[in-house]
Amino acid sequence: MMKYPHAILFSAAAAVASLVAVPATAAPKSSKPASYSAETKDLPAFKSNAPKPYGATPTEPQVQWQRMEYYAFIHFSLNTFTGNEWGNGDESPTRFNPSDFNANKIVKTYKDAGMKGMIYTAKHHDGWCAWPTKTTKHSVAASPWKRGKGDVVKEFSEACKKQGIKFGTYLSPWDRNHAEYGREGYIKDYYKQIEELLTNYGPVFEIWFDGANGGSGYYGGAKENRNIGNAEKYYDFEQIVKNIRKMQPECIVWGAGHYGDARWGGSEKGHVNYPHWHTVSSTKGGRGGSGYRNGDRWVPAEGDTTINHAGWFWHPGQAGRVKKPEQLMQVWFDSVGRGANLILNVAADRTGNLDPADVNSLMEFKKLREALYKKDFALGASATSKTVRGKDFSPDKMTDGNLDTFWTTPDRETTPEAIIRLAAPATFDVVRVREEIRLGQRVEGWAVDAKIGGDWKEILRGSSIGNQAMLALSEPVTASELRLRITNSPVAPCISEFSLFKKPEELALKGEGGASVLMKGVPKNKWKIVSATAGKDTVKAAIDGNPKTFWHTSEAQEKRPPQSFTVDMGETKTLKAFTYLPRQDGITHGMTDRYKFEVSTDNRKWTEVASGEFGNLRANPVEQRVDFKSPAKARYFRFTGTHALDKNHVSAAEVGVIAD
Repeated sequence: MMKYPHAILFSAAAAVASLVAVPATAAPKSSKPASYSAETKDLPAFKSNAPKPYGATPTEPQVQWQRMEYYAFIHFSLNTFTGNEWGNGDESPTRFNPSDFNANKIVKTYKDAGMKGMIYTAKHHDGWCAWPTKTTKHSVAASPWKRGKGDVVKEFSEACKKQGIKFGTYLSPWDRNHAEYGREGYIKDYYKQIEELLTNYGPVFEIWFDGANGGSGYYGGAKENRNIGNAEKYYDFEQIVKNIRKMQPECIVWGAGHYGDARWGGSEKGHVNYPHWHTVSSTKGGRGGSGYRNGDRWVPAEGDTTINHAGWFWHPGQAGRVKKPEQLMQVWFDSVGRGANLILNVAADRTGNLDPADVNSLMEFKKLREALYKKDFALGASATSKTVRGKDFSPDKMTDGNLDTFWTTPDRETTPEAIIRLAAPATFDVVRVREEIRLGQRVEGWAVDAKIGGDWKEILRGSSIGNQAMLALSEPVTASELRLRITNSPVAPCISEFSLFKKPEELALKGEGGASVLMKGVPKNKWKIVSATAGKDTVKAAIDGNPKTFWHTSEAQEKRPPQSFTVDMGETKTLKAFTYLPRQDGITHGMTDRYKFEVSTDNRKWTEVASGEFGNLRANPVEQRVDFKSPAKARYFRFTGTHALDKNHVSAAEVGVIAD
């Protein structure tokens, strides 16, 4: 969306320094969950004969948040109407004017899709506020929508209450509109914005503080770069979190440097790494998708991605770029299945409705999940073990369907085994195991065996468990007797669930599909490169229709921007937009984030039809579409990269045009 590895929770230097984790044998300092209710205190995890907590442990709000697993993101603001991913801050608020916005309809769709909540982008980097804030005139109050009396935040919060799902909000710390951004004067207004959102709209289950902070912007007309240095120091996230705790103590704080409750999953594809740890290091950082084994703070990850390859905000022509349900299921396995939460962005268009193609994929995704979870073959199965702590912690607690009960062993027994006997032979290809995370993330190695032909055969081996580890087998297995072995744990394990599932026949987990799905534009079969300022040996790659190849202007040495190439399309067209796909090899060198686009009918007289910035390429390198202010006739076009994210050269995987 938006971000800049949008969740840089800790400094880049700290992230680089975080490659070596604390040895597993060194038990970290124990911390107790907070926000206990009377009911929570009565749970098995808090009985006098339960094992002592190991290492950092979650607060009760974090436990309940991790059990949500899945909720919506919705990007819908001024950017929706300008076509920007990152607005500059100088856009007129009058452009926000949805013709058919119905928050209840959108929220009902999320609920019907199985989502447990939604998070709305109340303010993105452009500084436009979707509620009538007292801190700025750059808000919905200055729009023609509902004659300036509308409040998008209110409508979404009330719709969530009506539909029975949780409401959350996103408030960008960066503000490219505010004249005082980067100075002390902005902080007072930002704190006030947080207060308004957390006191005027009911319970907020999560508040998002993005990681993109500082750079170019309008800044009240200054039109300059503003850098804030240390984000934690400038915003004083420690104080922000203290304020939030007073207003809404159970609200999960996403980001906020070393003070938040939840962290970025490490990419904008929704995936997290495996092994996956819920703890982070206060000195070494968050380490995104992996976490730190034996970190001193419990800060679980959230995988975030979009349902559409077009970006975080709605863009024209995105209907053909929606991700398939099978791709979304791979994201599910690679986020929820590894113990993280999944926040899936489904954006509203300029009418104020969700794109039908997105909704269709969302609902088909739900059907696949329902088919997967339709039958837990281990539910109700008998389970026994030679090592049991007592009747409150017997092995059958793993198969009773209650996440608050668990099997555990005497303290000295750290590598036990349990036998699970099914009522009848079952064919399965997915195994899910969970820990009682209130007592910490304890297990570091585990395996599952199946009795086949009278002999035990290992069918799966894992490492971390935590909130859950749901791993797919290479092929289905049929068995009635299973064995769970804890192969490595510094303390007695606390296993709350053992489940077996079968993937639906139509589900083929073949990967998320990358970010290289291209928009349909003018065919390139007649196109020819007329000229290029540099990179002449590779420039054809920018129009070859292959996302894997790219133009690069530094074959022998770096070629400082601006650099350009000119294309003859072979015939005159009336163009309304152009597209740019950044290189797709995972390297940001030369990735163009500022551009100029010109057109001509004769290759002599040129007209500039677009110039500006591509936002968020570093974290979300999807194809960008830039609409012209008015259609333009052209046979030739010239693409110029005027600035790059890294290094002094320019690159492009594909450049295309869209005809009127």
